[in-house]
Amino acid sequence: MGMNIEVNITDSPEKLAKRVAKAIRRMLQDSGQSRFDIALSGGSTPAILFDRLAGKFPDLPEWQRVHLWWGDERCVEPGSEESNYRMAYDRLISRVTIPLENIHRIKGEDDPESEVLRYESEIWTCLNHRGDWPVFDLVLLGMGDDGHTASIFPDRPDLTKSDRICAVALHPRTGQKRITLTGQVINNANQIFIMVTGSGKADRISEIMNNLEQAADLPVSHIVPLHGKLTWYLDAEAAGKI
Repeated sequence: MGMNIEVNITDSPEKLAKRVAKAIRRMLQDSGQSRFDIALSGGSTPAILFDRLAGKFPDLPEWQRVHLWWGDERCVEPGSEESNYRMAYDRLISRVTIPLENIHRIKGEDDPESEVLRYESEIWTCLNHRGDWPVFDLVLLGMGDDGHTASIFPDRPDLTKSDRICAVALHPRTGQKRITLTGQVINNANQIFIMVTGSGKADRISEIMNNLEQAADLPVSHIVPLHGKLTWYLDAEAAGKI
């Protein structure tokens, strides 16, 4: 692991969520910026994190300057059980004092190609920039058991190096359309947290931690920040084969 990469291992998903929530609170309190842009992830581990943030820090003054974005979204209605936006709204947004105008959702119900263009434009207009890319202050990611992250799947390695901010991707098994951030904009973030739990992910984590070259076909192995810091948050089961 490189100098800008840290690995944290906790006993359980709940303890992982507790540690990440504390790190986010500290990051928000230490930041002197007028705005703080976070790209959220879907999945079961972020759901536990959102519950923790809403339960412990519902009235944090810093929520007023947090802007929420999404790393990826399924092309479904916002009220769908599959929507990453809905999960974040139910678990976090509706329970904390964040201004609704600070919520920048991917409109999964709209035409995907048109929505990619609209979302790219909104990101480009609103965020700070470093070089040719916008800068998220924090990107939250997970990892699938196939090594995918956001909606960058193993059959689309081009998305790790794409010159676009966003892209349409297809889930390789279901064919469901997704909209995802691409690798280069993720890697331009100030902080990236990858949260992984469960024994089903242990083999992939072992590959990434022990032999990064062999793991080159796993999209998540290409998440290596250019200027910022990457922190892996693993529970004991996910870290079991390191």
